[in-house]
Amino acid sequence: MAPVDVVDVVLPCLDEAEALPWVLERVPPGWRAIVVDNGSRDGSDRVARSLGATVVREERRGFGAACHAGLTAATAEIVCFCDCDASLDPADLVPFVAEIRSGRADLVLGRRRPRARGAWPLRARAGNLALTRLLRRRTGLRLHDLGPLRAARREDLLSLDLTDRRSGYPLQMVVRAADAGWRVTEHDVPYLPRTGTSKVTGTWRGTWQAVRDMSRVLRETPPARVDAREDAREDARENAREDVGP
Repeated sequence: MAPVDVVDVVLPCLDEAEALPWVLERVPPGWRAIVVDNGSRDGSDRVARSLGATVVREERRGFGAACHAGLTAATAEIVCFCDCDASLDPADLVPFVAEIRSGRADLVLGRRRPRARGAWPLRARAGNLALTRLLRRRTGLRLHDLGPLRAARREDLLSLDLTDRRSGYPLQMVVRAADAGWRVTEHDVPYLPRTGTSKVTGTWRGTWQAVRDMSRVLRETPPARVDAREDAREDARENAREDVGP
């Protein structure tokens, strides 16, 4: 088991050799970077190892597959997620972790704020806006973004039993957290132009495939919620029957 102050940062990776040095040098001191190689052909795994990261290989293609492989490989109490394309700074996760440790939140998300023109393509913004509105309707959460920068406790995340292994993974995490009654918060974070071409938002086709994956997650049936007042009334009736006897 990792020391209590260690944090694991899961970095799903597919051909990000160029961005890795920038990303890994910004992982806070004492935290562990877990680079999940999802079939890279540019030597990303070798670059990550040379820079001191733990490398996990996930043969099954898909953003969710890579994220979940990193989660299961993690040992720290708190696990963070960050893209590996230099669009987000892992150092911005420090206040996220502080909020989790203090007990003020169970899941903290980063609300992306573009710092340069072209950092967040219009098609990606449109898809994100549509999904946050659907999420609000489905869960009541008033979030502005479903970005990949996030933090939560490892055991809590595993208890959500996440099953999506494609683009719906980040959304499924939020939906199931909301269904479980988690406190979900978000913080503004700078969003920079990524290094290389996005595998998702780099094309309209990729963007809308992601939207379809996430729409499927939103159609999941919420778990039945127990009405606490009715539960208490049933306990009272049961106690009354026991007092009366046969």
